[in-house]
Formats: sequence, C-alpha cells, structure tokens
Amino acid sequence: MKPYILLTPGPLTTSETVKEAMLTDWCTWDADYNVHIVEEIRKSLVALATKRTDEYTSILLQGSGTYCVEAVIGSTVKPGDKLLILSNGAYGDRMGNIAEYHGIDYDMLAFDETEQVSVDYVDDYLAHNAEITHVSVVHCETTTGVLNPLKEIAHIVKMHGKKLIVDAMSSFGGVPLDVQELGIDFLISSSNKCIQGVPGFGFIIARKSELAHCKGVSKSLSLDIYDQWETMEKGHGKWRFTSPTHVVRAFKQAMDELLEEGGVEARHERYCANHDVLVKGMRSLGFKTLLPDEIQSPVITSFLYPNTDFDFTSFYAQLKERGFVIYPGKISQADTFRIGNIGDVYPEDFGKLIEVIKECKY
Repeated sequence: MKPYILLTPGPLTTSETVKEAMLTDWCTWDADYNVHIVEEIRKSLVALATKRTDEYTSILLQGSGTYCVEAVIGSTVKPGDKLLILSNGAYGDRMGNIAEYHGIDYDMLAFDETEQVSVDYVDDYLAHNAEITHVSVVHCETTTGVLNPLKEIAHIVKMHGKKLIVDAMSSFGGVPLDVQELGIDFLISSSNKCIQGVPGFGFIIARKSELAHCKGVSKSLSLDIYDQWETMEKGHGKWRFTSPTHVVRAFKQAMDELLEEGGVEARHERYCANHDVLVKGMRSLGFKTLLPDEIQSPVITSFLYPNTDFDFTSFYAQLKERGFVIYPGKISQADTFRIGNIGDVYPEDFGKLIEVIKECKY
C-alpha cells in the first residue's frame, strides 16, 4: 500500500505494475535487454515525438533531466556559436548556469516568472542579433506551472533560421506536440515525468541531421550525446557506461501503459481533469492561483498562501499524515505552494485531497 500519494512534478506517483517491473535483474550484454527493451524504448520515444520518425532519433542518458540539458547544450553549441536562452523561471536560469560552466557564449532574455515568454520580444531580439545560432526554452516551467507558447516561439526561431533546443522535461508525454512540425532540433525530457516512470535517466529526441554536427563537440566524456548515440546505434541498445537496468525496464512498462491509456492526448485529458478538480476545489476553499488560467499548464499548479499567518510546514505535515505530499513554492515575489497534477493520479484523488484540506488547520 502507498503511504501517501506524491502530488509533485517528478518524482511522481507510479503504478504498481511500473514498480513491479523493477523486481527483475537484467544482463546488459544480450538482446533480451538491449534489443527488446532499450531499442524498443528508443523507437517508441521517437514515434511519440513525431509522425516523421525517419528524421529523428533518440538518445538515452544516465542521470536526471538536468544531465540531459547539460549534455545537449555542451554537445550542440560549438566555439563560435552563440546561444540565446529564453527564461521565465528556475529551469531557464539553470541553462544559463550550464552555459557559464561550459564557457559557452550566450545571451539570456529573462521574463517575469508569472508571465509567458514574449514571442514579440524574441522576434525583435533575433532580428537585431544575427550572431545567435541556437535558441533554448523550457516548455513547461514548473517553477510556477506556466506553459510557454511553444508553437509560436518555434515559428519565430525557425523563421530566423536558428537551431531550437526545448526542455520539455515536464510536458513531453503529457502535452501533445510534434517535434518535426514545430521544427525542434533537440527535445529533452526525463523518465520520471509525464511518461510516469521512475528517476534514473533522461532522454533526447534529436534531429538526425543536426546530431551529425555534434561529433567531437562535447568537452565531457559522460555527457557526449553523439558518442552515446553512436554506441547505442552500433551496439543495438548498448549503453557506453553502466545502464540503469531496473529503471529502464520500469520505463518500458510505463510506455506500454501510456499507450494503453490512449496515448498523449488521453493522458493530457486526464491531467487537465485533475487540474480542473483541484482548482475548482481550492477556489471553493478560498485559495487563489498564482497564474491566470490562460497561461496555466495542466502539469503543476501554484497557489498563493491564504493569509499572512499561513504555516506551510504545518500544512504540509497535516496533508502528508493524511496521505498526500505536495511541493513548496519556488519564487521570491510571492509566498506560494505547488500541487502537481501528473503521475498515476486521477480526478477522484484530487476530490479526496480537497476533502482533506477542508479538515486541515491553516
């Protein structure tokens, strides 16, 4: 039995069958694992990302999602290139931190944490800064829950002839998109987000023609996406270094369950329903959302503290004791807490959460 439900943006609540998939040990040298699990995952991820599967490939990489973000930035932006980072939260800012560590030439367009990235501002900046070669953006910024206008941003970036890197950590598998239609060159996500696996590896969906330019670029051995891809291609699923076998097998189960649910569109509908039940219930109790509805993602929802005496630590403990774990806030301009809508959770779970909150003292 679960001691509590994780209402966080990853790690998140997983199904019993995903957890059970980790109970078997796997050899990393034979086809049972490499061909029938790893390669199947790689093909399925590309099929999930686009109808034009011939133009894209996938790379799996050990570590958290940030490992993959750093791997992509460090493997794609060459000396002489310049990266433009679009940031409206902690994860956009983290890309800047990565660029600093790698000595990469970059500019950052910083937007308010409670606003979307401005498409007009991006258009104007690219029109006046021809030296920009790559643009990176976070699709769903879980600092607040804001969903950036990816379709419009991608259109502008491609109109100016730039390469596009998208951190889709908290949206891929839960928000419909097609990388080829949008013109995305590198999309990054993680095993423990909307596909509802467990933490341990991330993945990159890469345009093959752009990945070819990454050979020899990375200054890191472990985070070289070209070498990782080449080894997996030649070895039919073989990882360069120790593969997180149990996590990978659980992810295969999670991918199967995503398809059984009806794919990304069906999962998106469930997450939206979760969000709707949550927001309606919280508003009925007097709580206010941080973001306006029109820019809010269905992934995670930020709520303002209801009063100046609100004690989040006490509130958190009361909810956890009653079977629900939520997230603290992450912005400086307002006192907030966050509740995740993704994972193996359903509208009835959020109905129960609202009933529990009614009984809490805050």
